[in-house]
Amino acid sequence: MRKIIPYNPKIKELARQLRNQSTKSEIKLWQFLKGKQLKGYRFIRQKPLLNYIADFYCYDLKLVIELDGYTHDFEEGQNRDIQKQKELEDVGLMVVHFTDKDVMDNIEGVLTHLMRVIIDIEESSR
Repeated sequence: MRKIIPYNPKIKELARQLRNQSTKSEIKLWQFLKGKQLKGYRFIRQKPLLNYIADFYCYDLKLVIELDGYTHDFEEGQNRDIQKQKELEDVGLMVVHFTDKDVMDNIEGVLTHLMRVIIDIEESSR
């Protein structure tokens, strides 16, 4: 049975806006995640979880994928990312980060890393 992760309903509309204003790296990665292309798992974009919006989320794997742009280079952005990751992990989710540059310049490496993460999750849940 799926564990439902609650979210703040006030961020639902923002999540919808973000889906309609995706970054280039989000659009590129989505081309490989949509339609259960990655080992048959369904990912969704801009998913509200707790008081945050995850860039990509897979219910079955309890996996959050975050793409970090230049704003994440600043201390305030990094502190926010650390807090977000901690709170998501506290409810049993795994969070994986990639930079926008990784996605744009090395999509094969990103996908290979994601496959390894998925295999690790599958093996640990047996």
